[in-house]
Amino acid sequence: MPSGGDFAPSAGRAIKQQTCGNGGRKQITESCLAFLYRHRSSLTWLPLLPAPRVQMTQSRKIAGSTPLTCTMHLQYVTHIKCPVGGQRGLGSMKRRRCLKLLVLVLLLFFYYLFYDKMKASGRSKHKNPFLCSSDIDYKRWPANAMTVPEILPFGTLSSERYFQAVLSELKSCDVPEKLKNLSCLNCIVVGNGGVLRNKTLGKKIDSYDVVIRLNSGPVIGYEDDVGNKTTFRFCYPESLSSDRSQYDADTTLVFVPFKAVDLRWLKEMLLKRRVSMRGFWKKTPKELIYKNSQIRILKPSIVQKAAFDLLNLSKVVPWPKPPQYPTTGIIAISMALTMCDKVHVAGFKYEVSSPNSTLHYYGNDTMSAMRKMVYHNVSAEQMLLKKLKSSSTIFDLTGKF
Repeated sequence: MPSGGDFAPSAGRAIKQQTCGNGGRKQITESCLAFLYRHRSSLTWLPLLPAPRVQMTQSRKIAGSTPLTCTMHLQYVTHIKCPVGGQRGLGSMKRRRCLKLLVLVLLLFFYYLFYDKMKASGRSKHKNPFLCSSDIDYKRWPANAMTVPEILPFGTLSSERYFQAVLSELKSCDVPEKLKNLSCLNCIVVGNGGVLRNKTLGKKIDSYDVVIRLNSGPVIGYEDDVGNKTTFRFCYPESLSSDRSQYDADTTLVFVPFKAVDLRWLKEMLLKRRVSMRGFWKKTPKELIYKNSQIRILKPSIVQKAAFDLLNLSKVVPWPKPPQYPTTGIIAISMALTMCDKVHVAGFKYEVSSPNSTLHYYGNDTMSAMRKMVYHNVSAEQMLLKKLKSSSTIFDLTGKF
């Protein structure tokens, strides 16, 4: 510490000084005081250093005092190296740069540490395609005041109690546990088209994280062409198989209700009661081969997306023209686009122009049966698949559509 009237900092670094013209007394310049104030966080005597403007006022007062008073006031800061001409010291600049670099590295580290976890949690939270009781919103008529149809199969309007009754009998409405820990879901939707015959794609299909199959398309006996892994199987009452030889304990049955009677049917089947066949266009199974814990109900919003966002079907159908709905294949693709990172398809090519060509990879049905489907627009669906493929939204394993 200096004991005389002149101020001398440590390490031989001189502070720029100026003569006040008052008996030759000296005072510290404003630039040095500003420097000291900016770096007050590194000083042990932080409460003793006021703002630069106040410090200058005190310095002027000191300038009119004796040199001894000036020395006593400034002896607290004699260990600070003030730059000449107001420039910052090289040591301080290096320290600040190191601190900034360290902060940047830490931020990048924590970003990459938590990014995958945040992405995975976002998928499980926001992309669950299955209906839960909490998703059902009771609304009032008139339905014509709504922008899109919200009755079955596009919504729960007027069927809320049927949905609640069925959901109360199911064990879960969440995605299977084995899929929750996957950071990237590679999915394939396997259609039932005859184009799959003799393609030997079985091993390739089974390599996907998620394999989605449709209706009653069999697996046993066709493993070479279609594989044997089934993650999800889409169905409705008329398309559900009761063949126990095709049962798979690792399969989740995705139930797609198209009408209120479908929900009543499912509830009676879950309770193992006798079911009426009235209201169905085809004979339905008399029993379920799947357990309650394996069944999920697809959100009607997925069907709504398939119909109006993908296929652009008309929202108003004039009487007596029958309404049109997307097939389970397009609905399955709609769900895959909702929950999967990559979506591939196989078995979706139909030779509509060749009525005698094979319809499915199993059985003997021909393409002429497609002409009887008044509730589906097969041509529009083929155009949609071409569009999705050309935009690289999906990839087809079985060639051109």
